[in-house]
Amino acid sequence: MSVRRVVPDIPSEAMEESRDFYGLLGLREVMDQGWVMTLASPANPTAQITFVRRDSSAPVTPDLSIEVDDVDAVHAAVAATGAEIVRELRDEEWGVRRFFVRDPNGRVVNVLGHR
Repeated sequence: MSVRRVVPDIPSEAMEESRDFYGLLGLREVMDQGWVMTLASPANPTAQITFVRRDSSAPVTPDLSIEVDDVDAVHAAVAATGAEIVRELRDEEWGVRRFFVRDPNGRVVNVLGHR
């Protein structure tokens, strides 16, 4: 299993203002679904930050997202440890397969893979 990227998920009600501010730092919008927006570095596309109004497809908003190459294998490994799965593994309509797990610090991690 390998990690492709780690992205902080920041709760925000100031999406446009956040896009403008982080644009000053060189980040550009790469995804906007209204409730979630991701900005990335054009020079290093894995350098990203996500802003979330509220995860409309889940019971909680994650604190960070980790993209992996095999989300099913990671889910199996995490579940085998008895870690709290906050949201079960499922396919999303926007092309990712993901689950949420609570880390030892109480943070909710969105673990995902692209289909």
